[in-house]
Amino acid sequence: MARRGVGIAVLVVGLALVATGCAPGPNYAAQAGGGDPAGFWLGLWQGLISPIVFVISLFTDTINIYEVDNNGNWYNFGFMLGVSFAFGGAAGSGGAGRRRRRRGHA
Repeated sequence: MARRGVGIAVLVVGLALVATGCAPGPNYAAQAGGGDPAGFWLGLWQGLISPIVFVISLFTDTINIYEVDNNGNWYNFGFMLGVSFAFGGAAGSGGAGRRRRRRGHA
């Protein structure tokens, strides 16, 4: 049993390290007024990691959830698509969700 607890602890710490390694840093290009604005793919990525980045942003002022220097609608679309994937999207509204609800109540 002790080995299992150590294994779970190592897994949790490893996942936390990987998650914090994905967090975006400060945007120096936006501050300097140069560089390409963020597009669809960066918006999608930042939407996917938004739950992790939100928790990190509570403890530091150098991490932002949303990229201010973006190209507009395509970044917004990618960000919202990523957020919907991160929070489960429509997983509970399809046939699988109905089967789970039926099985749970029956």
